[in-house]
Amino acid sequence: MRIGQGYDVHKLVEGRELWLCGVKIEHRLGLLGHSDADVATHALCDALLGALALGDIGKHFPDTDPRYKGISSMRLLEHVMQLVRRAGYTLGNADVTIMAQQPKLAPHIEEMRGALAKAMGADINDISVKATTTERLGFEGREEGISSSAVVLLRRQEAFENI
Repeated sequence: MRIGQGYDVHKLVEGRELWLCGVKIEHRLGLLGHSDADVATHALCDALLGALALGDIGKHFPDTDPRYKGISSMRLLEHVMQLVRRAGYTLGNADVTIMAQQPKLAPHIEEMRGALAKAMGADINDISVKATTTERLGFEGREEGISSSAVVLLRRQEAFENI
C-alpha cells in the first residue's frame, strides 16, 4: 500500500467561475488559476501523484503550457488515475477537505463525491469530501481564497487479483 497527501490553495477573484471537485458552485467569486482552478481536485491529484512519488501537478501540467489554459481539472484527474493504474495500483480510498468561509458547501458534497468517483473510475463509497470554515481566521476566513487538502490510499493491483 502507498499513502499520498496533497494540498493546494487558490485566490478568490471576481469574474471567474467557482469549480470544486468537478462541480460548478454558484458564488459571486471564483478561483484564479491557469486551469479551472479547482483547488480540491488539484489537492487530490497531488495526493495521488505523491503516493507514487511522481511529483506534483505543476510538473505534469505546467501553467506555462497553453494546452492546460482553462482545462477542467477533472481531465487532469482522469490522466493522473491513468498513471496510477499504469503503475499497478488501484484506489483504496480518498479523503478531501475543503477550507472555505463562503459559500456553504454542504448542499454540494454528494454531487462532488459522485463527480470525483466518476472521473477516478472509483466507487463513491471510497470517496470522502468534507468542507469546513476557518471561523473567519486566515485568508480563507477573510474570503480571500480557498484551500484544500487530500489524503489517498493506493493498493497494489496484484494483491487483489488472487482473492
